[in-house]
Parts: sequence; structure tokens; C-alpha cells
Amino acid sequence: METIPQITEKSVDVVGVDLGVKSLATLSTGEVFPGAKSYRKLEAKLSRLQYLNRHKVKLSNNWRAAQLKIARLHTKVANIRNDTLHKLTTYLAKNHSQIVIEDLNVSGMMANHSYVACNVAKAIADMGFYEFRRQARVQV
Repeated sequence: METIPQITEKSVDVVGVDLGVKSLATLSTGEVFPGAKSYRKLEAKLSRLQYLNRHKVKLSNNWRAAQLKIARLHTKVANIRNDTLHKLTTYLAKNHSQIVIEDLNVSGMMANHSYVACNVAKAIADMGFYEFRRQARVQV
């Protein structure tokens, strides 16, 4: 059973997307999409779990259970981020025929870990700029 692609009417043919740290994306039409900031919200919980795990005997049952909780939390953060990005790129693909994204050197911005830029690098990683570009490129 093959699915037939449906051609939908586009509200605006070309749209520019500006990626940012405060809001995930701002479109040239004026629409603003907030980022989930999943890591920022769950960072304290993750820190606490890792703190409690650091004195456990490695490979013990308690250590394994704690590692599992940490892994589940990392998965939750990733799933929230991916959900937000999928919803945004799907909206863009359905409502715009051409998407123009600013050219950012994401890996270069992530490499800067000076004191002030460390928070910026963390915020960029939390938004998932690279994954957004990858998904938008595939769906256009």
C-alpha cells in the first residue's frame, strides 16, 4: 500500500528562518516558535542523580539502577527536543514551499567553552540547531 503525496496550498511560498537561543525559530512572517529547553528544565534533576551515583561501587546493583535512571532522564531530554523539532519542521514543510535558513557554524559555536560562552554553547545544544537544519534540509 503506497502513500500518495498530497499537494497542499502554501500560505507563503518562501520563508526565512532565524534560529536563536531565546526562541528556537523566528520566521520572516513574524511567527515565533519557542524552544522546549528540555535540558535546562531537567538539568538540576540530572545533576542530583549523577551526584548521588558518584560514590556508589561501580558495577554494583545500586550503581546500575542509578545509571538506568540517568539514562532514562537523558532519553527524556532528547525525546522532548526531538518532538519540538519535528513539530516545527513539519509545520514549515506543510505551509511553505521554500525554507531559507541562516548559515550558522553550529560546531564552531559549540566548541567555544569559555566561561561566558559556555552557557551559550549549552543553550545552543539544548535547542538542537544542527538537527533542525538537518531535518529542514531533508523535508524541503
